[in-house]
Amino acid sequence: MDVEALRTFLAVAETGQFQAAADELRISQQAVSKRIAALERHIEVTLLVRTSRGSRLSLDGQVFLPHAKKVLAAIEQAEQAVRPGSRPLRVDVLNRRTSPAQAVYRFYRSHPETELDVVTLSKENAAQAAQAVLGGTIDASFRALPADQIPAGISAERLLDAPLELLVGPGHPLADAPWVRPADLAGHRIWIPGIRPGTEWAAFYQALSEAFGLSIDALGPNFGDEVLMDALADSASLATLVGSGDRYLWPQTHDLRRIPLRDPTPVYPHVLLFRSGDQHPVLTALRDHLRTAGPRTPHDAWAPDWVDR
Repeated sequence: MDVEALRTFLAVAETGQFQAAADELRISQQAVSKRIAALERHIEVTLLVRTSRGSRLSLDGQVFLPHAKKVLAAIEQAEQAVRPGSRPLRVDVLNRRTSPAQAVYRFYRSHPETELDVVTLSKENAAQAAQAVLGGTIDASFRALPADQIPAGISAERLLDAPLELLVGPGHPLADAPWVRPADLAGHRIWIPGIRPGTEWAAFYQALSEAFGLSIDALGPNFGDEVLMDALADSASLATLVGSGDRYLWPQTHDLRRIPLRDPTPVYPHVLLFRSGDQHPVLTALRDHLRTAGPRTPHDAWAPDWVDR
């Protein structure tokens, strides 16, 4: 059933005049007549009876009118529900401890009136997350997706570079270093459990290993951050890598050390994926916030060459 024909029928029913309905709808009287005729053909009854003083509802038209109003009201509610800004912005941050989650939280702190729905599609790789954005399951996702893998209909903006830090226990040889070079980590055991093949972080750490001659150990099950922190605290040789904006907590007695990497500074390039042309006002505000208030990329930043700047 033609929605515009329903709106036209309602306008004629309320005004009692085809010309008045045409003026209200900003169309010609001929267009009004065609829409009404098409609607009557569709439901196979006469809805309006023309008179010398205008038009009036037929008996069938009187029965049809309240149902037409309900249909149009339901359509208006459906349209309103998906208009930009009428629902919370749904953002995938991959992991609630990492830099994107903290950046979105800072944005919310500075814009408390905004409506956000923060999710973690942790089992999805970057390509699958992009498809989720494209399909409307989520509005945006922070990922490290190669430029040549960004699907049509998706825009990508590199808005958050997270510098890496070395995390070690107090007995590690580098525990007291103010900073270290990535090349200085060659020969040290770097343990990052839970790296899954086919994910963007697996590709990132592979590129990092090749660029600086590192040995990154992903063996063993991932029992969670707490177990990793316990292992670091008890080891004189074990280390891991974290983002400078990542939020991890451990007992004070662990005395873990976060050591910046410099010369160059490896950064994990969080790219915001969103549907091209998306006009959601919260998405626009988030992007503006990250451009102006987000952490600055170090001057000596290193990132894989497959990520678009």
